[in-house]
Amino acid sequence: MDTITAESLHENLTFTSDLMIDSTFVLLPQTAPVTNELIAALREWEFTSFYTEGNLSLGGDIGISVNSGDDDEKNENTPKIGDSLKKAIERSKNIQLDNSDRGRMDMVQKVYEEYMNYIESVFTHYATHKEIDQEDLSETVKELCVFIKENKRFILRAMAVEYKDRNFLITHSMRTTVIAIAIALQLRMPLSKMIDLGVTSVIHEIGNLRLPPQIYMTDKKLTPGERSQILKHPVLGYTITKDLNFPLNIQLGVLEHHEKENGTGYPQKKTGDKISTNAKIISVACSYEAISSPRSFRGERSTFEAIVELLQNRDRSYDDSIIRGLLYTVSLFPIGSYVYLSDRKIAQVIDSNPDNPKAPIVQYLTEKEADGSQKVAQTGENGLSIVRILSKNEEKDILKLVEEKYKSIEEAQAEAQANAESEAQNPKPVPQPAAAAASGEAPKADMSTTEEVDISMFS
Repeated sequence: MDTITAESLHENLTFTSDLMIDSTFVLLPQTAPVTNELIAALREWEFTSFYTEGNLSLGGDIGISVNSGDDDEKNENTPKIGDSLKKAIERSKNIQLDNSDRGRMDMVQKVYEEYMNYIESVFTHYATHKEIDQEDLSETVKELCVFIKENKRFILRAMAVEYKDRNFLITHSMRTTVIAIAIALQLRMPLSKMIDLGVTSVIHEIGNLRLPPQIYMTDKKLTPGERSQILKHPVLGYTITKDLNFPLNIQLGVLEHHEKENGTGYPQKKTGDKISTNAKIISVACSYEAISSPRSFRGERSTFEAIVELLQNRDRSYDDSIIRGLLYTVSLFPIGSYVYLSDRKIAQVIDSNPDNPKAPIVQYLTEKEADGSQKVAQTGENGLSIVRILSKNEEKDILKLVEEKYKSIEEAQAEAQANAESEAQNPKPVPQPAAAAASGEAPKADMSTTEEVDISMFS
């Protein structure tokens, strides 16, 4: 067991295991937050030390050694939080020399995960030390801006991967930051302002750390009382950034990221002309992330549904220019989504089309070109179009079928290439999305939702 001193306890601190007075008596159950009342009582009772088999926790799976803070202070040579990330990016520069799509994707995935580790470290360090290294954070975000610019279509695909074992605040902050920076690139924002936007995006949810983790990590619908607590997180985040002397534009971005153009947001119900630019971009990025990501207390919605809902913008919640930036960044059929094409093939959207957000670039699931590269096509040309996006269940079924039959997509592609000639002579039924394949019918085109979206307003 590790020893915890009374002086190290502060409000809302939690542990991944029970905090014990001795081997028999529990002082604080696992994940329950420390309260000021408890700290006062311990002083009155003159308890000075306690024991736990767990770690300090921010909720979910975020945990660090309870002695790590003291060790950091004693060891002057302790590396900065972002050092391992910088090494990963440096390694990636060599991997990028390999022009293969799969190699580049693997590299981006690893760097993406390192950025999540970095954000987790920033949050954990703040929770235990009440400090954030602003210079290190700005430098790290600067590198992220460059990395996204050079690898946009890959990092947006990496973002589509589910990380069920990661803390919600970390995955949400990472995805929101990537989307916000990608929008800023589309809007041609200067690098200095883009860095401030990225820093704001990374820490925009930090106010939640002053709330009990069982509220923001819950799988259940919030009670009115719990919801009122959650609504405080922008103000709590603003207080944190103000106390740490962050620049005013970052403070305001954290405070206002839930404000809406029409004045229906919170905490101050500001209208469009009074909301900071950083907050406007994060509002769109945060909302897009929230309605397109899996949540255990509701069904997951597709990224297509998310972009359509934002594009409709019926109640004028968002800035039109930022919505347009999002549209041209992720396309109407967002990068990473799987689609059923008019040639009855299944593909993945891998890049947006700067000239037409309705016609993204796709990569076929199991086909290669004559030179061995994966087959890529531009929709909107040669009569090729997207019929519809696969549902999440269809997507999982298709990928499972491919994996079961071929063990890997690479083997499927190799076999498809080797058998292309024989298949041409003896045609076989074309694989269809699972729901349609069960009945033997080709899936019907359902573009009714798409027709409701008039993108001419963004031209």
